Amino acid sequence: MQRAILIFAALAWLAGATAKCTRAQTAPLAPGATQTASVQVDGVAARIEDDIIMESEVRELAAFQQLVEGKSKPREDLIRELADQWIVHGEADAARYPEPSREDVDHAYAHLVAQFGSPDDFAKRCDKAGLSEAAVRGLLAQQLYLSRFLDYRFRPAAQVSPEQLQKYYDEEFAPQLKARGDIVPPLSDVEDTIREVLVQRDIDERSAQWLDDTRKRLKIDVVSAGELP
Repeated sequence: MQRAILIFAALAWLAGATAKCTRAQTAPLAPGATQTASVQVDGVAARIEDDIIMESEVRELAAFQQLVEGKSKPREDLIRELADQWIVHGEADAARYPEPSREDVDHAYAHLVAQFGSPDDFAKRCDKAGLSEAAVRGLLAQQLYLSRFLDYRFRPAAQVSPEQLQKYYDEEFAPQLKARGDIVPPLSDVEDTIREVLVQRDIDERSAQWLDDTRKRLKIDVVSAGELP
């Protein structure tokens, strides 16, 4: 789950990546009153190819990061993560990759709530961040969808050699256990666990390189904060 949340540091994680349009809302006029100004409720944060990323998506991602990690990234990084999500979502849609099940989302939501003191504490944190339960569930569903697709796409190419297993065991796994005063099991007992850790690293590296390469080929225009209404 942690990987899913961070990937977009990967990537995530996190708002809709489908086509949208700018929306404005004007309050009803009283009889005899004249129109003075419209109330802008959303705006374009970036243009990516023939699609757009909305400011509401940037705000929602920032709120989710604040909820989960205690702080949000700068606006430029948030937009980059949303652009990465747009890239992955397009590939996943083209591959007709299945959406996560309701049960999967329920499990992810319960896992997230469990990281807080109590369901009430979690609800208060969500309220403070301006996120509804439906919004959090939607973001988690999006994370599951995108992270699972990246795993599906790059896992077949991920390779782990015996030398890599031994190196991780000697330089990372065993020293961490010794530092905590724990007993260090033999490599043969933890080989499968270490292999999966290294496979996930390989997937993350391949995903990051693919996103970097793809992003360079796209036309992405970011609207500066100073240009917003």
